Amino acid sequence: MGDRTGAEHVADALTALGTEVAFGLPGVHNLPLWEALAHTGIRLIGVRHEQTAGYAADGYARATGRLGVALVTTGPGAANTLGAVGEAMASAAPVLVVATDIPSTLRRPGVVRGVLHETSDQQAMFAPVTKAGFTVRAADQIGPTLHRAARLATQPQSGPVYLGIPADYLRDTAPRREPPPPPLAPRIDISELSAVEALLSGAKRPLIWAGGGALRSGAGEAIGRLAERLCAPVLTTFAARGLLPPEHPCLAPNPVHSPEVGELWDTADVVLAIGTDFDGLMTQNWLMPKPPKLIAVNVDAQDAAKNYPPDFLLVGDAREVVEVIDVPKRPGLPELTARLTGIGRRVRRRIREEEPQAADFLSTLEEVLPPDAVVVSDMCVAGYWLGGFHRFRAPRRFAYPMGWGTLGYGFPASLGTAAAGGGRAVCVSGDGGFLYGCGDLATLAAEQLPVTVVLVDDGGYGMLRYDQERAGLPYRGVDWDSPDFVGLARSFGVHAERVSGFGRAFRRRLGEFVKSDEPNVLVVSARLAPPVNTSPRWYRRDDR
Repeated sequence: MGDRTGAEHVADALTALGTEVAFGLPGVHNLPLWEALAHTGIRLIGVRHEQTAGYAADGYARATGRLGVALVTTGPGAANTLGAVGEAMASAAPVLVVATDIPSTLRRPGVVRGVLHETSDQQAMFAPVTKAGFTVRAADQIGPTLHRAARLATQPQSGPVYLGIPADYLRDTAPRREPPPPPLAPRIDISELSAVEALLSGAKRPLIWAGGGALRSGAGEAIGRLAERLCAPVLTTFAARGLLPPEHPCLAPNPVHSPEVGELWDTADVVLAIGTDFDGLMTQNWLMPKPPKLIAVNVDAQDAAKNYPPDFLLVGDAREVVEVIDVPKRPGLPELTARLTGIGRRVRRRIREEEPQAADFLSTLEEVLPPDAVVVSDMCVAGYWLGGFHRFRAPRRFAYPMGWGTLGYGFPASLGTAAAGGGRAVCVSGDGGFLYGCGDLATLAAEQLPVTVVLVDDGGYGMLRYDQERAGLPYRGVDWDSPDFVGLARSFGVHAERVSGFGRAFRRRLGEFVKSDEPNVLVVSARLAPPVNTSPRWYRRDDR
């Protein structure tokens, strides 16, 4: 092939990795990347803010399970991605951030000279929010290093990786170098398998708790079969929504924050935890009591044990480990299904009694969303209702920023899920979160991505307003006069309409919008009370 520029080495490596879509923002330092990628089959979607590039790459990664790629420029351009990269890290989304750095010829070790966009150590900015970081030291290192970074990002436990390239290397030429060999397979240790099978076989009230690691490994069918043999309810975390189909006989209603569902945890004598670290949001800050016996399945032994130490630990890929667990089939499946159905009815009845608007919102989404729709939620009250109670029909149909809790995630991440080509993206956002990235309505219009934005306009930060109200405090900093969101969207060339509340007009308009071939924004004037899965409403309390 002969010598290639550094930018061409980036393009070659991304092509070899099977990259179909990348998200980026051009800058003076990374313009050669745009030229090089124009001669590949990779779709490079230009966005209006680097944080959008990071979130869109995250949304793409969650929807597909493949590497999400963000291409950004030096210094402030790279720094603008940090919030998005932190969310990807907390949610184990495989994202590769390729950022330029100042030209190597202008850097002087130990001195910040004032070069345009210079930082003392750009890679170090990313250290707390990435699995790893790399900075290439010569143009011929670009291809092999990019391969190494991409493989690390996608290797369990997946997560974001930073790659820095001094700007001058993108124009330098160098011969092609072979990529490094694939990494070693993750460690497997199932030495306690026999003891685990005996414990599960003898359990009177077994329970399966499945997390994001179970979903990412594709363990849903294996977990479903095991649950049926054990007659064990399956509780799924926010990250595992859709792991089992709603009609599965063992799927427990969501969420565990509902007392009716939490009782399943409290009465279990053995819990099989698969691909989870039992974070604070799911366990009500670890006020759920440790079960009498806990079995953990995880690719990372430390991750499995950091919150609830297991009595037995099986280390390895969730699907592969669950498939080798062999237990005899026990009777009682119809009775379990009837019990779970009854719990679900009680949960839904309470929603209808306590917050009828939320009940209307949930029932409408269940009715009108296409089967292949991917729902992307922001940190907003409507999103909390979705994360807790919507019944997702398949894995990777829900992206939710509950890893780090980053406001402003929903709309930019929905651009990435839509670009993945798996179905229409339905973004549910509050007015506050949408304003973080509303400039990327320009991207939505330019790329004609299949996105429907459901923008719930309650004139402020509804969750914070609720917190102040509960504390008996006046509202401070949480209210504003909303802009004309319909006019804003239309000014970018995106069709938009407004309805009041979640009644018939909302149902009719949303049904029309999700059938459209074009992007659109449906603004809903409404105020929702937060659900029981938000921390102010947790029913478990620390009385110390």
